[in-house]
Amino acid sequence: MVGQPEFEQVCHAVSNGHSVLVLGEYGSGINGFADALLGEMAEEFNCAIASYKGSLKKFLVQMAEALDIPTSEPKYNANGDEVGEKALTADGLKEEIACNVGDETLLIIPDSQRLPASLRYWLEGLLDNGINLVLFAVANPRRDVFLRLLEVELSLPSDLEIREVMRKEARRLGLSLSRSQLANLQSQAGRNPMLARKVIRATALGINNKKPEHSQYLDISPIIISGLMALGIVRFIGMGTGNKGLYIVGGVALILAMMFKQIGQVKGARKRLGQ
Repeated sequence: MVGQPEFEQVCHAVSNGHSVLVLGEYGSGINGFADALLGEMAEEFNCAIASYKGSLKKFLVQMAEALDIPTSEPKYNANGDEVGEKALTADGLKEEIACNVGDETLLIIPDSQRLPASLRYWLEGLLDNGINLVLFAVANPRRDVFLRLLEVELSLPSDLEIREVMRKEARRLGLSLSRSQLANLQSQAGRNPMLARKVIRATALGINNKKPEHSQYLDISPIIISGLMALGIVRFIGMGTGNKGLYIVGGVALILAMMFKQIGQVKGARKRLGQ
């Protein structure tokens, strides 16, 4: 990741006090990007990386521990004597973290589209306190905290890079594939490294699924069919030249309706994998 233009852009933005939203397709190396960013910025900032996987408290504990912030508080008995410690609640962790972060803090959060509203609003408050955020998501949700971040979109690997990923995965599995076989298999994976490895594993197991698992390429077959239907208009005009205006209008209207129906079925890269 280091040396990649988008990586340099994110590092430069963070170094200048800006928070960033990094967009990338699921399986395109976002986690590796986040780990590399953590290593790159660790000398300049007090960094923490945390992923939300359904548990609010575990997410906050992971973040607090990375920032060396206490996750417990003294426990007292009925007489007011300290008898040990007890874990902070989720709200307590939020308050403790908010009190111990500032403009020298960098929080890195992969899969930020999973964050519940309560965490997003809390992160907005941290932004107001001057912290730096780098969030990763498949697509920009365009709400609350996401609206305040600069946006950097990761470019997909080239075809050659994907074939190299597939070649390494095949070698790891003891599978020998020719260049033409790799090219055919790549049509199923597109330019997604995760899908490239998945396709090779399926091939090694004898599972042949020729249907693409991605939506990076545009399926123009409906457009071609619509073009052929358009030729039918000429035919109807030719058949209706003998004062058959109604016949012409009806035929043209029918063809147009069929064309619009086909065009409405055009599929392409309207969504990234994981969106």
